[in-house]
Amino acid sequence: VQLQASGGGLVQAGGSLRLSCAASGRTFSNYVMGWFRQALGLEREFVAAINRSGGSAYYTDSVKGRFTISRDNAKNTGYLQMNSLKPEDTAVYYCALRSGSYVATNAPAYAYWGQGTQVTVSS
Repeated sequence: VQLQASGGGLVQAGGSLRLSCAASGRTFSNYVMGWFRQALGLEREFVAAINRSGGSAYYTDSVKGRFTISRDNAKNTGYLQMNSLKPEDTAVYYCALRSGSYVATNAPAYAYWGQGTQVTVSS
């Protein structure tokens, strides 16, 4: 599976961005999708994940109520809508896929990764 993340950029605090993750090579709907982020000098951390059908989503506490993960299996694309952005959301954001039905929140559980897209939130 190949993943292409896009949609990052520079935004002021309080602004919004929508990240996209386009998948190719395999049937997208067979995979759980997750979004992770890595700030400079820090470990990669879980942001959000969604099950294969798109019916269940999970978030880390710091983004609950601000970020929304979704997917369009017909378009082989996943999304992360980010609202009310804060400077502490600044990081490289990665999308990832894992086989099976379990919606994992740890990075090692995901086998396929996109290249990352930079999100910078200015204060």
